[in-house]
Amino acid sequence: MARSIWIDFHSGAAPDYGPGHVVVAVDVIRSSTTAITGIVAGRRCLPVSTIEAAVALAGSQPDAILVGELGGKMPYGFHLDNSPTQLVVRDDVSRPFILLSTSGTRLMTESARNRRVYVACLRNATAQVAHLVDGDASVALVGAATRGEFREEDQICCARIAAPLVQNGFEPVGMTEEIVARWRDAPVDAMRVSKSCRYLIEAGRLDDLEFILSHVDDVDGVFEVQGSEIISAGPIGLRTIPATSER
Repeated sequence: MARSIWIDFHSGAAPDYGPGHVVVAVDVIRSSTTAITGIVAGRRCLPVSTIEAAVALAGSQPDAILVGELGGKMPYGFHLDNSPTQLVVRDDVSRPFILLSTSGTRLMTESARNRRVYVACLRNATAQVAHLVDGDASVALVGAATRGEFREEDQICCARIAAPLVQNGFEPVGMTEEIVARWRDAPVDAMRVSKSCRYLIEAGRLDDLEFILSHVDDVDGVFEVQGSEIISAGPIGLRTIPATSER
């Protein structure tokens, strides 16, 4: 029986896609990119779904950095925005970070309560494909809905993972064929039409946008939610980004 591949989007726990499915949570702007960037730098990443959970966890992790946003705003008392560039320049990598976002970390944590959940972004899309092809599970690629919308950057990332899975015999279900046909060959610059990109520019976070656009398939690693943490599911390798990197 062929494995299936879904593309979908949700702001909380992903629904049940049937027995044997794993979920890949995608929130390119910005929580999955921030999470993976921090882990690659050597930090532990502790995602939470609410600010109350973040505060409670910080009480038991006094050395942790609070990183995140709600409604696009950094909560009072947090150390950093939900920003890969703010996180990567810090040299205190022994300190774990508690990560909160409006929808991305909710998707990650709430979906992981009763199934396997991976976290992916443009940095490790190809590595995620290889891991899923070598496995035996059907797959649901789920974008983190922002204000009820499936933003372009997450559609692009999902399409880049789904297209080779379909080529490897996965049966596309739901909106998968439509999303793949629209975005599989699109340059990453195509995401600039997204409201998320517009927000980053207006909020003065152009550095985050440029980081995301310029760090594509440079991480050879797969990341899984296990308990209260996102961990590397194996060794992590870094690829050199060509000077003429696809945009």
